[in-house]
Parts: sequence; C-alpha cells; structure tokens
Amino acid sequence: MATTLDIDLLRTFHAVVRLGKFSGAAQALHKSPAAVSVHVQRLETLAGGRLLHRDNQGVTLTPLGERLLKSTVDLLHTHDRVLAQLQGAQLNGQITLGVPDEYAAHVIRDILPGFTAAWPNVVLRVLTAPSYTLSDWVQRGKVQMALVSRPRASRPDVEVATQAQVLAVTTPVWVAGTAGPTPTFSQTSAPLPLALYADDCPYRRAMLDTLRAKGRTWRVVLDSPSTQAVRACVEAGLGIGLIDREAITAQMQVLEDFPPVGEHEVVLARAVSTPNDEAIELLTQSLHRHFRL
Repeated sequence: MATTLDIDLLRTFHAVVRLGKFSGAAQALHKSPAAVSVHVQRLETLAGGRLLHRDNQGVTLTPLGERLLKSTVDLLHTHDRVLAQLQGAQLNGQITLGVPDEYAAHVIRDILPGFTAAWPNVVLRVLTAPSYTLSDWVQRGKVQMALVSRPRASRPDVEVATQAQVLAVTTPVWVAGTAGPTPTFSQTSAPLPLALYADDCPYRRAMLDTLRAKGRTWRVVLDSPSTQAVRACVEAGLGIGLIDREAITAQMQVLEDFPPVGEHEVVLARAVSTPNDEAIELLTQSLHRHFRL
C-alpha cells in the first residue's frame, strides 16, 4: 500500500515548532494535548525517527525534524492555495494589516502572495510600525488586524478590547558582532554600546529596563526603526542588540553572560469590535498557518 502524508499531521508538527510547546499548539489548533502528541508520534513513525527533542522548557528540532520542516513549508502553502481555489475566488473585501518591521519581509514575501493569489478580489493594504504603535492602531481602528510582539507574561488592560491569537513564541537574546572582541556584562564598567529599536518596540524597552534594573550604564550607537539597520550595526561590531534567537546570523555571537530577557510572543491582534468578516477570517487562518520565526 502506498504511503500518504497527512496534511493534518504536518499542520500539527508546524504548530508545535512555531509555538515551542505541545500545550501551545493544542490551544492554537483547538485540539487536546494528547491529540497533538498522537499526531507527532504518527508523523515520527512515518518519518522513521524522532522529529523533536522534548523537555520541561519546550521542544527543539532534531536534524530529521529540521529537514522535514524545511521541505514541507511550500507543501502547506500549495495545499492551502489549491483548496482556496477549489472553494472559489469570488470573495470581496478590504483589509488593512499592520506588521512590525522585523517580520514584514517574511509576511510580505512568504504569506501574502499566496493569500492574494487565492483571493484576488480582496484589497489588501499593509502598514509597518513598532508593536506598541500597532496595538494602539488596532484599538483606534486604523488597522483591522496587526501582528504584535510583546513580553509573554504581559496581559495588558487593552486586551479587554482586543482578541489576540499567539502565532509564535521566542526567547530574545543579547548579541554582538563576531568580528570584534566579545563584550562582557560584569567585567567592565564602561558604558555598553547599544543598537536600539524605535521607541514603541518591546525589545527596546526590554533592553533598557534590564540594564536599569542591573544598574548598568550604556551609550546609544544606533537609534532606528529599521530592523535591518540594527542588525547591520550589530554585525559590524558597532553595538549590542537584542534579537530573536531564531534570527541570529553567522556574523553574530550570543552574549551568554548578559542578564536573560523573558520569553516574548508574536500575536495576531484584532479589535473585539471588528466585524466577523470572511476575508479577515481567511487572512487570519493564513497567518496562523504560515507565520514562522
């Protein structure tokens, strides 16, 4: 009998990797944790080996899991696009989507083309801004929905007026360039050279709050709303930055002796007052399925 690859198993696997925990994937997929575990086990049986290392902190990919993840991203995109075409492309509507600069390239390049190809009559507008600005825009109705990064323990009061679905969980890390000397946190009292994001970025606040709490001084080398500028500054060895662990490049090194920064999450925020629009629901599904760090 020919072996077939179940799309639902892949969907579960991708959700576990994206959210870092079986419980998070279960909540996102509206399944029980036991069902998520069974899906992964079935996929591992099919793949012929372990796909994930599991511990109390979450999950990490095995080499086999990394290969499967990379080789099935396009498969899931194609599946969803074909299904949408079979269901018809007569949907109409207008959507304004907000995206932080650090995730804009991924969303625009990897997710939105599939959505617009499947639903060509939906008019889509994208605005970029720091996460806290986007949260305010959702509240004021400037955007109908937005990707927002925030500390994972944060449950701000504004959530009574918003709906927030977790798309991914990450642990930001302190980084410097590999070309120069490795900065240390405790062995020197010289001000730390910082590459800072825009005022309304949660990573900027996390950096400064952490240094203030430790009584550490700093000087600003770069202050920019551009993630690319921050990363270039770090890679050039001019300043220290804070980025998603998944975004580390070969020109960066993790500063292990710096104070840890708590987990952050990327959520898809929508105002509670936003009408239940079919186009918005379909874009929500697409972002939920395909967003990755």
